Amino acid sequence: MDNLIDIKGVSHAYQTAAGPLPVLDGLNMAVPEGEFCAVVGPSGCGKSTLTRLVAGLMKPDTGEVWLHGELVKSPRKTVGMAFQNPVLLEWRTILQNVILPLEIVAPSMPKAQKEARAHELLDLVGLNGFANKRPSELSGGMRQRASLCRSIVHKPDVLIMDEPFGALDAFTREDLWQTMRDLRAQEPFTAVLITHDLRESVFLGDQVIVMSGRPAHAQYTLKVDLPADRTIESLYTPEATEMLHILREQIQIAQGRAPEVH
Repeated sequence: MDNLIDIKGVSHAYQTAAGPLPVLDGLNMAVPEGEFCAVVGPSGCGKSTLTRLVAGLMKPDTGEVWLHGELVKSPRKTVGMAFQNPVLLEWRTILQNVILPLEIVAPSMPKAQKEARAHELLDLVGLNGFANKRPSELSGGMRQRASLCRSIVHKPDVLIMDEPFGALDAFTREDLWQTMRDLRAQEPFTAVLITHDLRESVFLGDQVIVMSGRPAHAQYTLKVDLPADRTIESLYTPEATEMLHILREQIQIAQGRAPEVH
């Protein structure tokens, strides 16, 4: 399987009043086409910086970011993004919000075709009856579903998600994990998910990359050995419990703490 994302020896520092603040140091990671990669690590270790580099919103100080065999030098229209705050436009209906990327990347596509594509996705996430509602008329979980539809409506090469479920309650979060699982089954895509939730990383990921403390590198990579049609109950199996134990130990190491003895 070919890698859709290749990050090679990337280092980056932010310029501050006190001088350079190194965030990434020799980061190497690869995401094969069609895979879901979850990224976890201590706060401030450069996870969000990683998403901006893949999207072409910023350039690394050293190293290279490759997407579909092309060196990333500028913002890419073929990258979809979803954030903790859905940022839906209140003056547009949910349908109009979802088709927004198509208006940008495919302006010549007939309106009826754009709307049909949006309705198809809204139906997949259980929102087709809310297409003409305004964002304020929807719950937080429903707004995030609409945001996910918007992020993949133009069939991007890669979907980048920066803690999209972090602000939601536990039950809504688990519901959206299952929505994301179903979306992937119907609309295969390559994804990078930034999360602080280890259960989320194991439920959604094909691989989980643990970032070290700042300046960060890829400290550990876990291959998730769970079926594609996993359920919430899958997180309570001995296999999942062992994976979560390994990830907790790796996070403690990344934080500079000795792993707890069990």
